[in-house]
Amino acid sequence: MSQTPWKSRSSIAILWLTPLVTFIVFGPHLYAAAVDEKDSGILLTAMQSELDRAKTALSKANPAPYFISYVVYDQRSLDVSGTYGTVVNSSANRRRWADVTMRVGNPILDNTHGENRASGISSGALPLNDDRDALARALWDLTNREYRRAGPAYAKVVSNTAVEAAEEDKSPDFSEEKSQVVAERSGPTLAFNQKEWEEKVRKYSAAFRKYPEVYTSTVSVQLEQETSYFVSSEGSKVVTPGVMIRLVVEANTRADDGMDLVRVETFESTKPEGLPSEQELAVKEEKMAADLKALRAAPLAEPFDGPALLSGRAAAVFFHEVLGHRLEGHRQRGETEGQTFTKKVNQPVLPSFLSVYDDPTLQAMSGIPLAGTYSHDDEGVPSQRVPLIQDGILRNFLMSRMPITNFQRSNGHGRGQPGFMPTGRQGNLIVESSRKVKDSEVRQRFIDEIKKAGKPYGLYFEDVQGGFTLTTRELPQAFQVLPVIVWRVYPDGRPDQLVRGVDIVGTPLASLNRILLTGDTMRVFNGICGAESVSIPVSASAPAMLFSELEVQKRAASRERPPILPPPGFEQQTGLGVVTSSGGGGR
Repeated sequence: MSQTPWKSRSSIAILWLTPLVTFIVFGPHLYAAAVDEKDSGILLTAMQSELDRAKTALSKANPAPYFISYVVYDQRSLDVSGTYGTVVNSSANRRRWADVTMRVGNPILDNTHGENRASGISSGALPLNDDRDALARALWDLTNREYRRAGPAYAKVVSNTAVEAAEEDKSPDFSEEKSQVVAERSGPTLAFNQKEWEEKVRKYSAAFRKYPEVYTSTVSVQLEQETSYFVSSEGSKVVTPGVMIRLVVEANTRADDGMDLVRVETFESTKPEGLPSEQELAVKEEKMAADLKALRAAPLAEPFDGPALLSGRAAAVFFHEVLGHRLEGHRQRGETEGQTFTKKVNQPVLPSFLSVYDDPTLQAMSGIPLAGTYSHDDEGVPSQRVPLIQDGILRNFLMSRMPITNFQRSNGHGRGQPGFMPTGRQGNLIVESSRKVKDSEVRQRFIDEIKKAGKPYGLYFEDVQGGFTLTTRELPQAFQVLPVIVWRVYPDGRPDQLVRGVDIVGTPLASLNRILLTGDTMRVFNGICGAESVSIPVSASAPAMLFSELEVQKRAASRERPPILPPPGFEQQTGLGVVTSSGGGGR
């Protein structure tokens, strides 16, 4: 699966269930793991010493920085991927990466103002050995490089401010926050048994050998153990250890008309035993193969506007895209942003039976680990539960240390991939409802709504693979959710019909207020979200939702034919490619 590129200036935000290729996120948003106390002491000492030296020396410069921070990500990782019972990639890595952030000027106006956010950070690799002098030398070099970026950027900001029209939001560029001194307690050390995981991947991936309709498949395992070290000129010193294990299973096929079809299952845990057993995974893989076979034969859906039912996972992605990104703090301030909800604080933006909050401190929902969990954000601010919408009324935004009008403090949501300035981003987005019916009753309510609307059918969206949204003024305020399992539901009692080739589209203000009721069971979607501060792990949780009206459009598709030859060993089967008389047979 190729990903649509994110674009910071046009504010395109993308959520994917998981990438096809192994995707590692370096950042302090993992779960508790082991920290080497010796390494921690040497590294922290070098960081603090060099920070103090830079702070003293650069205070005499003109312009002088008023804020400096160092973040070091010390990570061990293991990545194993395979296909059809073989290993195609296996690599164990160790990496140390440092971000030096510098703000020149003052909190009211500094070098990061407006479109100059990138001037506030410089990044590079650090020595893996605990050589204090070598570590200090690398940090010294990054600090000098960053000052050479920040100084000219500040001069440009001052010049532009003097000649350009006044901005609508005159908030400072940096918020005042309490310093934090926290060293989180370590958990058990994660064992990186490379041979053991290679054998697991061989077993897991071999299951797809017996499915000729699966043209390509990949099973990948990612183990990451990381400790992040944060020190700042304000006196903060935060150490956050973490571990994450992710298992990704992906299978693909192609319909006769050229449409590529994909099924993905992702599992995350803080420990190996939290992943599904071999037997449980075999059931999932069998279902994936059956889905792909059915999708190849399914008819193309037509553009439609009418009643729709979203499963909990589909509804979770819907809210992440349609609402969540528009409640990120920096989008209320950007001069190019659409600012859909900026002026709607204390006004209704959802039906009154819905409430939404984001809680990075929450580790699991219904027993499923949440990918957006972290204790401190990437600016060293403690994470916290943020009530965003209460009984349909907008109350808050997801704030980093970039203030906006009436919201001058961070609420622990400054997040970003290393090398990029953190911005206000989602963590664990939760949607709650007070107008719930039992899941067993939702279908009948859906059929009643189809009859009421006078439509020949409604659409049930069982599963999705991701989505994206546009938030800039330069483009339509639109979103697109990418479903993979969609059913036509007929009100006259005919069996549901699987269809393919549609995307949910629309605009936020209209779509959000067409929700009629929800089911009573929360479902979780874990994914990787890309936006201005690049890729971070997130989760969204929601119950099934009934809409009076949703719009779908045809999905773009290639005209590339399926493989001309059938898979090896399946030459005698029809409907898969050229039929030969060479013998063979299935496995």
